[in-house]
Amino acid sequence: MRRPHAVLAQPAYLQGDQAMGFQRRGLSCSRLCVSALILGVALVLPVSLAAQTSDTVTFTKDVAPILQRSCQDCHRTGSIAPMSLLTYEETRPWARSIREKVVSRTMPPWYIDKNIGVQEFKYDYSLSDDEISTLTAWVDSGAPRGNPSDMPPPREFRNIAEWKIGEPDWVVEIPEPFVVAAEAPNWWGDLYSDSGLTEDRWVKAVETKPSLEGFPVVHHAVTSMEDTDSDEGDYNFLNEYALGKNGDIFPDGTGRQIKAGAKIKFNLHYAAIGVETTDRTRVGIQFYPKGVVPERKLISAHVGDDEDLDIPAGESNVRHDGFYRLKENAHITAFQAHLHNLGKRQCLGAILPDNTKQILSCADWDFGWHIVYNYEDRVAPLLPKGTLLHVTSWHDNSEANRWNDDPTNWAGFGQRSSDEMSFAWVSWYELDDDTFEAEVEERQALTNNDN
Repeated sequence: MRRPHAVLAQPAYLQGDQAMGFQRRGLSCSRLCVSALILGVALVLPVSLAAQTSDTVTFTKDVAPILQRSCQDCHRTGSIAPMSLLTYEETRPWARSIREKVVSRTMPPWYIDKNIGVQEFKYDYSLSDDEISTLTAWVDSGAPRGNPSDMPPPREFRNIAEWKIGEPDWVVEIPEPFVVAAEAPNWWGDLYSDSGLTEDRWVKAVETKPSLEGFPVVHHAVTSMEDTDSDEGDYNFLNEYALGKNGDIFPDGTGRQIKAGAKIKFNLHYAAIGVETTDRTRVGIQFYPKGVVPERKLISAHVGDDEDLDIPAGESNVRHDGFYRLKENAHITAFQAHLHNLGKRQCLGAILPDNTKQILSCADWDFGWHIVYNYEDRVAPLLPKGTLLHVTSWHDNSEANRWNDDPTNWAGFGQRSSDEMSFAWVSWYELDDDTFEAEVEERQALTNNDN
């Protein structure tokens, strides 16, 4: 029997609530001001008068490189965080806040459980234990500046208006600007635009983004292809915009095809912010060169959807389970949980045809950050056809959940942010039997070498 291969930190499968030994992470994010390190006021530490030695942890030598890698994409002027952390002068007033947030792992926002499942991800900006120790040691020693000559060169950043995937070859906008009144109920619905394509093309990268003015009112925007000749259903998905998500650059040799004459569907959710706001969301696409056909089609779909949610008032640990059967052998490339404000945690598991069970990933949940966890190729799960993907979600409808507007009210499934959801976005590409067996053997050889 073919088995999936993934490097798992803990081989045991989910039993009851065994995977629930965790602390709720996450700092709620508003539409206008992404929450970050604020404690209400900046807490200034007293200047350390102790002489610095070569072992002293300093901003210039030790802290700045960590901030550059894991924090400054958001924490800089003109980006989404409320304060900049580019310089010592900007950072030092927030030293104690930084310590609190990194120790609790609420910042930077990366919520994968580091004790279970696959542990190697692309674009992983989370902090290691050593980096957290460095930051806490810096704060505890008085947050010294250090030698200016130790300061690394400043990073160069793209303008926030630029595309994260790079300049697209093709851009499609919603048909006309959408005006969200200052005071209005949530609006969600579908808008359609002609793709303008006169020939079939293969996509290698895609990004959906609101206009600069419209960013605060766009809760999410999902783009997909509408082709009357296709029966692919969910497999026509292109990309989703939500806070914390970037564009998708597909793994080498994979892509999605847009047919000539296809329409682009924009599934949009708008929320008023007290000021009339106009948006014109668009999707940017990078193509493979004409005539180039990627080896495999990349699939992204909802899995484990549960629309029969029952979350009683006051309950802090409500579990729901959903399943999705893989029709073919699959190389899983990415996982993203999707819950709403009462969401607490989600695990993605696999039940193989021989009833072998594995946990692939678990992640705590913060509705302000819709993070896609892209597996490194060398550890990405390989699952045989017939495998059941098992999505387990937990919700917290108690007063202990600080993001809960009304812990006295029952909650269930719905499209509004005040309703709840439970599903996972999963991306994969399919493999024929021979290719699957070859990848499993190659993976096993890599694992043996690592050991």
